[in-house]
Amino acid sequence: MKHIVRLLNIAIITALANCFIYIKNTGNIALLLILIFLSSVINIFPSFASIKIPKFRLKVAYDGCELLIIFLVSVIICVIYHIKMAFVCIPQEWSEWLISLLIAVAVEFVLFWNGIIRVYCTSVQLGITKRILGAVLGWIPIANICMLISILNTVLKEVKFETEKVNLNKKRREEEICNTKYPVLLVHGVFFRDSKLLNYWGRVPAELEYNGARIFYGEHESASSIEDSAQQLYYRIKYIVEKTGCEKLNIIAHSKGGLDCRYAISMLGAAPFVASLTTISTPHRGCIFVDNILNSASEKVKNNLANTYNSSARALGDTEPDFMTAVKNLTASACEEFNRNVLDAPEVYYQSVGSKLGKATSGKFPLNVSYPIVKHYSGANDGLVAEPSFRWGSNYQFVTASGKRGISHGDMIDLNRENFEGFDVREFYVQLVADLKNKGF
Repeated sequence: MKHIVRLLNIAIITALANCFIYIKNTGNIALLLILIFLSSVINIFPSFASIKIPKFRLKVAYDGCELLIIFLVSVIICVIYHIKMAFVCIPQEWSEWLISLLIAVAVEFVLFWNGIIRVYCTSVQLGITKRILGAVLGWIPIANICMLISILNTVLKEVKFETEKVNLNKKRREEEICNTKYPVLLVHGVFFRDSKLLNYWGRVPAELEYNGARIFYGEHESASSIEDSAQQLYYRIKYIVEKTGCEKLNIIAHSKGGLDCRYAISMLGAAPFVASLTTISTPHRGCIFVDNILNSASEKVKNNLANTYNSSARALGDTEPDFMTAVKNLTASACEEFNRNVLDAPEVYYQSVGSKLGKATSGKFPLNVSYPIVKHYSGANDGLVAEPSFRWGSNYQFVTASGKRGISHGDMIDLNRENFEGFDVREFYVQLVADLKNKGF
């Protein structure tokens, strides 16, 4: 059905763009009015009812793609038509040919901008880079066509993927597979804060909540020592338990947050209030490259960097940021001592998750820069933490993606809101929490 609608749309737009000479010769104004009306309808509802898409944003994105596909095909036909007409026109008809060309340009202009604005305003997966490339290469012949095809491919994949995800969630919504016995506490890593405007965990919390999960956040500061962060988390855990009467929490902690939670559980007395701790990309055995960087950097450089970060963190809401201590806590030597002293609580279920990048260019800044440094010192890594450092607890998952891309430290929390083949981060967390539910947590 959608292909038939698309072909009809292409035929109507092509007819309107190239009809001037025919209408002038025949005087068929009725046909012109019909084509103008139908073209207006196409520009508003390009896909009609040919395909069912569950979300308004996705529907607008798909309609934008339809308009761009119609544009791509019809503009090629227009170019061929006007080149052919240029060779058969006699001198007296050149003015008519020029008017016909201007009408075609106007029709295609409206079609293109209608489509590209819809796509640019609704697509998440295009990203900033591809949007900028589209704007720049749009003025270069051949390159603009290649870029347009790339944009269409990206957005159509996004619409298909997100539509399937929405339908899957609707199908299983009544099951509430993430409705665990104990609520879920999400704990962020170092140099970030929990924000309502830009969620550290990307699209994951909304996906979990849709499937029945009750979500809370650690709300601790961005850069403190493990001891100070753990103290804040201990009070947060106690507050949630007392406020909700939930008895315990399932903690999912990313990066340094995993170390902070281990300390709160074992050293500060949070164990009775924690059912499980799942660490994601946590450097349980530290980062050797951090040791080497700290040893090689001058005190002046370290102090300047620390002062700059601490000042910025205070402006964003931290009360006592401590950049240098937070970094030193992540060294391999510090974590070795940490593991000797911070022993697991027997009543808490511990598990861990790790991943690795396939190549530096697969990571976003600054992980694309740090990846080769970590690889030099420790081998395979996620752009920040080496593979041997992830494992902790009775269950360990090492997640991978098909192809050479790999999965970065940021990908594991959906930091970039990016869909890529071989790993669905939102579904990973849904199944992770569903497994906690099945285990009785």
